[in-house]
Amino acid sequence: MLPLLTFGQETGIGLRLGEPLSITYKTFIDDVFSIEAMVGSAGANSAQYYQRAFDNNLPAPNAFYSGHSTSNSFSFNLRGAYHEDFTSDLNIESGYLLGYAGAGVQLRSVRVDYAYTNPVSSGAPILRDRRTNIDFGPEIFGGAEYYFDDLPINVFAEIGLFMEVLNRFGHVRLQGAIGARYLF
Repeated sequence: MLPLLTFGQETGIGLRLGEPLSITYKTFIDDVFSIEAMVGSAGANSAQYYQRAFDNNLPAPNAFYSGHSTSNSFSFNLRGAYHEDFTSDLNIESGYLLGYAGAGVQLRSVRVDYAYTNPVSSGAPILRDRRTNIDFGPEIFGGAEYYFDDLPINVFAEIGLFMEVLNRFGHVRLQGAIGARYLF
């Protein structure tokens, strides 16, 4: 437990590569609990997700989905985690390895530009409809982070699940990332 107490108050800022791609700020509120805020870019959902959203909210009575593109994605996460020191359990002689699990909330926004036709008119041009898809919900996650002895950085890898409660209740998305933080 001593290695965890040594690093328990470290604060770090870094880059998270994965879903969502984010800048991460993490600080410990005591020896085993941390809070983290992340701001970044959310990945788009599947094509079927956006086609279903279009079909459930047609811009015109006879609109027929032709395709879509996404842009201007944004994500914000706020979460807390419990940490456990596995350094001695795994006989690690240099640095410290912490496992963690936690929960939080996530807000995601993506601009969706739809292309559609109106099959009632022959030779009708491709029409456009621009919408903002906003998702909000809880997330759970787990991972591990390694603290170097001689460098003020840590590296981490994690996996988690995000569930929408706003926009499409119950839609679950697998997320994961690797990253590094500068400690100060």
